[in-house]
Amino acid sequence: MDELKLNTTQEQRLQVIEELRNEGIDPYGQRFDRTHSTVEAKEYYENLAKDVPEEEKEHFTTPDVKVAGRIIGKRDQGKTIFMNIMDMVGRIQLYIRKDVLGEENYAILKKKIYAGDIIGVEGGCFKTKTGEISVRVKSVTLLSKSINPLPEKFHGLTDVEMRYRQRYVDLIANPEVRDTLIKRSRIIKCIRDYMWSKGFIEVETPMLHPVAGGAAARPFITHHNTLDMEMYLRIAPELYLKRLLVGGFEKVFELNRSFRNEGIDTTHNPEFTMMECYQAYGNMETVLELAEEVISNAAQLFYKDLQVPYQGKTINLSRPWKRASMLQLVRDVTGCQELTYSSPREQLVELAKKLNVEIEEKDTAVKIMGKIFDEKIEGTLIEPTFVVEYPKEISPLAKANREKPDTCDRFELFINGKEFANAFSELNDSEDQLARFEAQIEQRKAGDDEAHEMDADYVNALRYGMPPAGGLGIGIDRVIMLLTDSASIRDIIAFPTLKKITANPNQKQSTEEE
Repeated sequence: MDELKLNTTQEQRLQVIEELRNEGIDPYGQRFDRTHSTVEAKEYYENLAKDVPEEEKEHFTTPDVKVAGRIIGKRDQGKTIFMNIMDMVGRIQLYIRKDVLGEENYAILKKKIYAGDIIGVEGGCFKTKTGEISVRVKSVTLLSKSINPLPEKFHGLTDVEMRYRQRYVDLIANPEVRDTLIKRSRIIKCIRDYMWSKGFIEVETPMLHPVAGGAAARPFITHHNTLDMEMYLRIAPELYLKRLLVGGFEKVFELNRSFRNEGIDTTHNPEFTMMECYQAYGNMETVLELAEEVISNAAQLFYKDLQVPYQGKTINLSRPWKRASMLQLVRDVTGCQELTYSSPREQLVELAKKLNVEIEEKDTAVKIMGKIFDEKIEGTLIEPTFVVEYPKEISPLAKANREKPDTCDRFELFINGKEFANAFSELNDSEDQLARFEAQIEQRKAGDDEAHEMDADYVNALRYGMPPAGGLGIGIDRVIMLLTDSASIRDIIAFPTLKKITANPNQKQSTEEE
């Protein structure tokens, strides 16, 4: 356990902890009943001071308050110590005098309490000559000693690797990170509340699946010892949610984690949060409107005019959002207006070469068309755009369009060049679904390890009859990135997935995004 080996500073701090114990002081205190947060203490002073005559304000001190937090600054001025403590909502200055605290307690505070320690204090609030609202401390309670010193450049920890690996340090040093995570919580609550207001019931479906289904992705594989069977961390909750429609639920949603054993970059984390919802007796149009409503409603938490600043540009989320045909977008970028989803593979191969899009021998014509879209079109869709009329071949769970049977009633939503949502009119024909699963199996045999597996129980469920429905999945992490102006998914996840290291965590490591 070399990474836990103590350095000289840490050993010295451990010695201080033992000295405190020998003096009868608990270095890892007990319950402390605060009366105010740091922000509330300041507001308390302001509310009481406004009724105090101006000539008396200089000497006005409120009745005692009890606040607690981490020491983030300490200035020793002989018989007076100034400290700053920080709690979840803010910070406040402490004014500590030797003649008030007592010589013994003052000496302990001066020599054995450091920045990084957590304390509780009691005293009245007043305003210093410099105009800063402070606590005139009467008593100090030690609540937790810090063995690890705070980073040297405490105000603005910038080591990216340390920030992500030791998020607890990042949260201490960079309050804006805490603010982002609080915004995340507010956005998720807003989305949940909105779904409930629309009559959707929140449900929980399994995280462990016997069949990896619901999306085209590589799963994480695990093993259940008692049942002696392979299981998969879910890549999507879709097939279980639609089983609930078969059982009589009409509006369901789940906002939770899914897992995909794929690459890591600024918009992908192996475990991520998404919302999936299904509405019986609806279709793609039903959930298209819902996608607009959910995201724009969340945006209004912070941007009433729906003009969202993101990484130097402004994204306009005012409704309605643009629509575009996937096939027409590919036609436009290739310059080949006669393209169809039935065009020969050789034609798509030539177009891919012309556009420098890498393809594989196993790729079908439609798959090549999809790669052209991914590489040459997706990144250009900055304003919210619903891309519609997806090919049936790459939409194995979507209902085919009656007028254009080689396409499905499906859309993907793109904002700032990234996919935010996927939705379609759900396929509820059991035998059509069976045939599509069988086609996916053939693709797996041909080397496509992201093709869907056969889910026989799901087909059996459909044979009992599922009402026509619209289904929608929204990438919650990407919505939060957009609404918090965060460049990387790691900035809006408290503990993102990182490569394992064995070196001392306090030493700088290189950050890799694979």
